[in-house]
Amino acid sequence: MHMHIKAIYMASITLYSDYVCPFCLLAEQVLSDAIAGRDVDITWRPFELRPSPEPTLRPEDPYLPSIWQRSVYPLAQRLGVPIELPSISPQPHTAKAFELLAMAQDQSLDHAYSTRVLRAFFQEDQDIGKPEILIRLAAEVGLDPDEARLALANGAYAQRHQEALRHAREDMQITSVPTIVVGEQVFRGTPPVDALKYAIDQLQNR
Repeated sequence: MHMHIKAIYMASITLYSDYVCPFCLLAEQVLSDAIAGRDVDITWRPFELRPSPEPTLRPEDPYLPSIWQRSVYPLAQRLGVPIELPSISPQPHTAKAFELLAMAQDQSLDHAYSTRVLRAFFQEDQDIGKPEILIRLAAEVGLDPDEARLALANGAYAQRHQEALRHAREDMQITSVPTIVVGEQVFRGTPPVDALKYAIDQLQNR
């Protein structure tokens, strides 16, 4: 029993994200600022906003440009994060990218991998729906490209990804991303860095 309680309070910060959500890249910057100099792990979990076969958004439709002008660009400028509305249309589904996240989790590379995928999409306009691109990004952060290729080809992590989506929707009641869980505190959206620091202090002081 005591071990269980300790395990809960030693827990890392959990970030539920979708790799086509610009606010997830911005939240990563806020998180990095908040944990600077502290011994805190960030665990990434998937939440697909539009799982297949649901259609994804198109950058040429009015919705994305208006949200970017109104919310994404101003926040990115405040945080000093370079970001650009990707041109890929329609936007990629992210299930394949998340299958490799499961592989990255097993090697404690989920933070490096997730950050790399987000930057590829929002800073380099790379199509993160394409297996070859995902395999290259995975290799860049230390995953074995042959293992990654095989895993995508045979769906080795597909079931685990579906279970992770179920967990996010049903167990955690996630409805939007980013959602950041720090101990018992849940932040929906990109939180102010001070609020995040305070929550981390509380977690570490337990």
